[in-house]
Amino acid sequence: MTSLNHYLSEKRSAVLAREALIEAGDAGPAHLSARVSAEGRSGVRRIRIRDHQVISDSPPDFAGYNLGPSSPELQLGVLGSCVTHIVLIQASHQQVPIDSLEVEVSGRIDPRGGRPGHEDIPIWPHDIAYTIHLDSPASEAQVQALFAAVEKTCPILNLLRNPQQIRAELKHRRTEPAEAQPAERVIA
Repeated sequence: MTSLNHYLSEKRSAVLAREALIEAGDAGPAHLSARVSAEGRSGVRRIRIRDHQVISDSPPDFAGYNLGPSSPELQLGVLGSCVTHIVLIQASHQQVPIDSLEVEVSGRIDPRGGRPGHEDIPIWPHDIAYTIHLDSPASEAQVQALFAAVEKTCPILNLLRNPQQIRAELKHRRTEPAEAQPAERVIA
């Protein structure tokens, strides 16, 4: 099995170059965007981000076709992806060698949430936890410093821990009602 150490060397060069831009005042905020559309008969959600597409769907028990992860599952994956990336960034920055890295994220969602008799159960994913599985020859002190830096600097982790206000807007274009479909005639 190959280790991540060759990649960490490349990552370190990129991190140092990015930090030099920031310190020189040549870096500013990045605009992030995503578009999501619901697809015709299936209701599958197509997420478009830059030149990439991800499909999100529901399991069959929620009128889905199981063609992709659900939104709550994607959120756990996004958290895991961000934590993994920040571990790599911080390891490259602190020069902590890593042989292998995997982040496991778990959570719960309860369809009874908020309903009568279950008002105390959140309607959103909750009991979220993550575990970093790290193989490294680094000392315990180096690994703990790495973990502290990840906890401090991971954007998605900190977004979830410190939510912000989200502006919302609805743009409605009124359309003509769909014509009623004629009933099928069965000819015997």
